[in-house]
Amino acid sequence: MWCLALCLYACNSEKKPAKQKKDSIKKEQDKPKERLSFTALKGIKFYEVKRRFSNGLSFDEQGFQQEPSWEIEFYSNDSILAYSPQKKIWQGFHLHYDHGDVYNFAKEWFRIKYAGKDSLVFQRLHVTNKEIAKDIRSDVNITYYSKDYIQNVLKADLKKLQQATYADTLFIQKLSLRSNRNPASRDSAFAARQPVVFQPLSKIIRVEKLSMVDELKGRTVSFDYLYPRYRIQISNAYKDFAHDFMAVVDQHGKIHLSNILGILPEDYEVKKKVIDGIIEVYLQNLLKITPGTTLNMPHSSEINLIVTGREKR
Repeated sequence: MWCLALCLYACNSEKKPAKQKKDSIKKEQDKPKERLSFTALKGIKFYEVKRRFSNGLSFDEQGFQQEPSWEIEFYSNDSILAYSPQKKIWQGFHLHYDHGDVYNFAKEWFRIKYAGKDSLVFQRLHVTNKEIAKDIRSDVNITYYSKDYIQNVLKADLKKLQQATYADTLFIQKLSLRSNRNPASRDSAFAARQPVVFQPLSKIIRVEKLSMVDELKGRTVSFDYLYPRYRIQISNAYKDFAHDFMAVVDQHGKIHLSNILGILPEDYEVKKKVIDGIIEVYLQNLLKITPGTTLNMPHSSEINLIVTGREKR
């Protein structure tokens, strides 16, 4: 009996330090992170060199590219300057500290994973109603290098550092081969980084590429290649018409109708025959069509066409 009690005491004594250590680790993990100090980084200009998903790629299956373009500089411990490539100006923003390692500036949320004089690593976050999305919307890591580090340590060209990687090329090659095996399939098509180009071959046809950018609705410049939209006007048509439809343009520039917008299901087949005829007679003959490309690889991509015809009077 005495031996049993001694054994139980010894076992409990061994478990207790382990439990105390585990509790100590948990308390350290639960301890709120303190706000970072950026004083030492004041005045250092940083250039974004890569923006990647956690799998190391800068493209996703839909063809969306995480493209590095930002330039930032810490103006003070709670303010930051950011260069807008679109507006071509530097703008000042308050660096708002939220909690832990989460910050906000330029209307974007970031988790600051590393901040040093040579480089910065941010995780871009998607926040809705104060909740951070745990899906692909927050699966973006951004790396910045300082101007001094690029020029004097790496001795590299910024544009080359920002280029797509070999892994990106292999990924896009795989997507392109799949889409080109199924040229008319909208399921195999993906957004082209350089969208389809229509060049009129006759004076009776006009083409306008419509911009989808709308800052108030959260549509960034990427919308113009993710969801390409074109207005095509044909004069001297066989009659007046107006059609709004989706089409897949394959690697050879052939247009395949994929969906008709704004019609009743029972009218679909009749409308399909009409639009197929318009594509074959007018669009394929009166336009030089350059297919969309990504990393110089032509592939099938889906576009939106608004086609109107006016009968000669």
